[in-house]
Amino acid sequence: MRVLVTGFGPFGNCKVNASWEVVKVLAEEGLGEDHSLEIDEIPVVYEAVQDRAPLLWSEKKPDLTVHVGVSPYDSVTFEQYGRNFGYSKPDILGRFPNMECCVPDGPDCIRSRLDMDLVQLNIKARGISVETCISDDAGRYLCDFLYFLSLSLGQGPVAFVHIPSLDKEYSCMELAKALRLIILAMIDQLVEKATV
Repeated sequence: MRVLVTGFGPFGNCKVNASWEVVKVLAEEGLGEDHSLEIDEIPVVYEAVQDRAPLLWSEKKPDLTVHVGVSPYDSVTFEQYGRNFGYSKPDILGRFPNMECCVPDGPDCIRSRLDMDLVQLNIKARGISVETCISDDAGRYLCDFLYFLSLSLGQGPVAFVHIPSLDKEYSCMELAKALRLIILAMIDQLVEKATV
């Protein structure tokens, strides 16, 4: 399976974005011989996301895309929905998306095709070492913006995982190992669906 994993670049007081650091460590670990893994760093800029997201799908042709962002919370969070409207917080260039929305005339929200409850059950059975939870609101900033845009392209399964910053409880390696288990659980779910 071809897997694309993205992380974000620096923003605000976050000079080193935990999401990109964790994604880079994941790339060193890999997903095993059966799966190829490509990574990409996304700037915290609305216009760059709008340009980059469609290119990632057309260039990389992933079977699964997992976007990773950093959040202020202490747990690893699986985002169930991407939202189209309400982007009133400026990006690192001080800009907003047109009409504060992702896709004009698009739906209010899109749910991931992946069942995050099943992902959570799967990783708990594998003995994941970090706290996890499921969220219905990815935050109306670049994380949510990228997630909704990726989901709206309809090119394949998409997930968004928020991780804590590196000054919280978990190390970069612990988060990378957890992300690896999460992605393998998502792959298992997709393989199972394909064989039903």
